[in-house]
Amino acid sequence: MSTVTVLSGPERRRRWSADQRSQIVEESLLPGAVVAVVARRHDVHPSLVHAWRREAKRSAAEGVSFVPVTVAPEKKPAMAGGVIEIDLGKGVRLRVDGGVDEEALGRVLRALGR
Repeated sequence: MSTVTVLSGPERRRRWSADQRSQIVEESLLPGAVVAVVARRHDVHPSLVHAWRREAKRSAAEGVSFVPVTVAPEKKPAMAGGVIEIDLGKGVRLRVDGGVDEEALGRVLRALGR
């Protein structure tokens, strides 16, 4: 026996939220999924599911999509005032932050220059 939905009143069309449409489209895109079966399960006409799929594909083509992101912790603490990297050649690099003591940096550069 099948279920019949009767809509009364001035609004005779059913409405689906964006979340409901998204969930139905995602389910229809699963490997092995058949649009007609997914549509029947959610009491939606298959042509409407196909339209929602086209809409989702068009939105993705326009760059509207979400990508999972993982924020990795910094390997070194951030240096205050920016970083200056000095390439002295022969594989020698010196990195200093904005708070470096100028006299100490001068002594290090003189020592490395010898």
